[in-house]
Amino acid sequence: MILLLAILLSATVNAQSLNNALQNAWQQLEKEEQCAHATMSLYVVESKSGQIVFDKNSQQGLAPASCQKIISSATAFSLLGNNYKFKTELGYEGDLKNGALTGNFYVIGYGDPSLGSWRWKQTNEETVLNEFKTATAKKIKSINGNIFGYDRKYESNITPRGWIWEDIGNYYGAGASGLNWRENQYDLYLKAGDKIGDKASIIKMVPRLENIGLYSELTTAAKGSGDNAYVFLPPYSPAGYVRGTIPLGENNFKIAAAVPDPGGYMIQELLKVVQLPGDKILFTGSFNGIEIDKKDLAIHPIVFYTHYSPSLDSLNYWFLKKSINLYGEALVKAMAYEKNGFGSTDSGIALIKRFWKDKGIDPAAINILDGSGLSPANRVTTHSLVTILQYAKQQNWYNSFYNALPEMNGIHMKDGYIGGVRSYSGYVKSKSGAEYSFSFIVNNFSGSAGTMREKMWRLLDLLK
Repeated sequence: MILLLAILLSATVNAQSLNNALQNAWQQLEKEEQCAHATMSLYVVESKSGQIVFDKNSQQGLAPASCQKIISSATAFSLLGNNYKFKTELGYEGDLKNGALTGNFYVIGYGDPSLGSWRWKQTNEETVLNEFKTATAKKIKSINGNIFGYDRKYESNITPRGWIWEDIGNYYGAGASGLNWRENQYDLYLKAGDKIGDKASIIKMVPRLENIGLYSELTTAAKGSGDNAYVFLPPYSPAGYVRGTIPLGENNFKIAAAVPDPGGYMIQELLKVVQLPGDKILFTGSFNGIEIDKKDLAIHPIVFYTHYSPSLDSLNYWFLKKSINLYGEALVKAMAYEKNGFGSTDSGIALIKRFWKDKGIDPAAINILDGSGLSPANRVTTHSLVTILQYAKQQNWYNSFYNALPEMNGIHMKDGYIGGVRSYSGYVKSKSGAEYSFSFIVNNFSGSAGTMREKMWRLLDLLK
């Protein structure tokens, strides 16, 4: 009994000492010129007991940036399961005799964000295209009809409400379609002008997207000025602009951009493979990427092949580790599809809020518009993020969740950054053996994001 009291007393003293240290560091941070107009929130609990170690503004809703991915990840594990797999089907409608199809051929998407991705051998574009080609060759030798990338299991609005114009044409603003391909990315190669202020030009697009025109309004900036080029190309648009600057002296400057029509992109690449000289399959149809009349959208195909994605625990690893926004949006829509039969962001967000409400989190504390945190209009409390982190520790999928968190500054935590926002949420173990769950968000700081990061890390070092 005496030993137990001594342990409890020691833990209380340590908690008080840590609280004092955090309080002093917080007061110093508040005095920083960089934080003069900032709103900040920090919530820390002892992971095992749930005891509050430090609380400043934990009920204040702030823009969380990519720390919001913690919510999407934990909810997806809970509602879909860590073995959940996306599927993509091959099917047809019409008359099939002796391998000759008179009718339409479909690649039917169910939102797989990994289809064509380079992150797994079984999902890379060459592997998947050959897989589809081989499966089709066993069933169909020729087609007299159309080839469709069918993405209507999900809503046509591939980018969530709240995403800004400057983001949606670029790789990190790639939206989630019912049929995704190669993470809905393509590359642009750019050439700087001869001197600062000269126009910079577009050299090539890889792969070349059919029927897409991009116009350069880029200019040349000083050497070492970095990548300040942005693509302005909304979903399903045939034309867009590249604006901003690239550094002087760059003759093959590569940036990544978002595909405006992912389903059309996938079919375009498939046709390149199946139309090789000497191939037994002769696709003579064409792809019509835009279907207007809703009465024509319903299809009843005969499905002859199904491709499956890696399991959710594997997808989640890259989602958190590399902060891939597409994966977050795909997971939100997948939850909606599995529960409601149609993949829409709004339905998925409603499911997320309902799930955490049942766990005691006020829906107003998770006031979100997307699954990735890219929207600057999202508002989340550090209290809700820590509550979710604490919930995750009790689940059988916790190891997959924890191992997917990036390790930075010696701490397993998800980071977030958009304009004026820095955030960190995760777990840290101290030298004394205590483990803490925490969330730390700063909004509307001024100056360098890198400097703000260092100041936040110094405070978090006190938890080690």
